[in-house]
Amino acid sequence: MAKSNAIAWFDIYVSDMGRAVAFYERVLQTKLEPIGDPTGETQMMGFPTDMGLYGAGGALVKSAYARPGAGGSLMYFGVQDCANEASRVVAAGGKLIRPKFSIGEFGWVALCEDTEGNPFGLSSMQ
Repeated sequence: MAKSNAIAWFDIYVSDMGRAVAFYERVLQTKLEPIGDPTGETQMMGFPTDMGLYGAGGALVKSAYARPGAGGSLMYFGVQDCANEASRVVAAGGKLIRPKFSIGEFGWVALCEDTEGNPFGLSSMQ
């Protein structure tokens, strides 16, 4: 059996889609795009994704079946230098929990909270 990455997709649950989209587009300086939901039960805005590349794709999701907030897992966005994105978090309406710090040979990370109360990390090698 071929090895694969543990994470294939991620959902970030939100209460206010417009506010969450504005936050992530400002912090990550990228454009999110609508994703159709065949069930018609959720509203989704996807991060730029190429399923043929390394890493996992994902979306902001507004659903009656889940809610945002702190939980038992933390997702990290891979970026060039996490200090750059971290510097935009507060102005975009989020919280900077821990500024950029070293994780040794694995690079650097910053810990943040989005406008919906979801914790997330930013990860970089510089």
